Amino acid sequence: MALEMNARPGTYALILPADRQRTVRVGRLGRLTVEPGCYVYVGSALGPGGVRARVGHHSRLATRPHWHIDYLRRAATLRDVWYSYDSVRREHAWADIFARMPGASIPLPGFGASDCTCPAHLYFFSRQPRLDSFRRRLRVALPNHGRVDRVSAKGIARLV
Repeated sequence: MALEMNARPGTYALILPADRQRTVRVGRLGRLTVEPGCYVYVGSALGPGGVRARVGHHSRLATRPHWHIDYLRRAATLRDVWYSYDSVRREHAWADIFARMPGASIPLPGFGASDCTCPAHLYFFSRQPRLDSFRRRLRVALPNHGRVDRVSAKGIARLV
């Protein structure tokens, strides 16, 4: 587990378990039926404040949702964040890796991907995917990719 998340640019995956079925409206994208299981949302943070600021935003419930993920956060709990530092936008590669993991499905096409051609940046799993499995797949897809760390929701609360 990482001891500190800092303000460098990078890519992250929010690990979001949901314990009951709910329906949430996701802006103009439509309705998402949140099923019990684990959601993984992939994003990048290349602007001011980097990964720390973006994850800090996602750790709180938004009073006025801005991003698609802000809507889902009302129905799913943030458990962990997997992240790496890099000034290169790698969220699309990460999304592709999650999409190919066993058991992955896309619960709402276009979620988190309104500014790219990816089918989505949100994936559903009946059980939480394993970080070591993701790291192995990432090393195969991008051999020169930097280290992927993990911080728990409790660790995030101390950072923001």
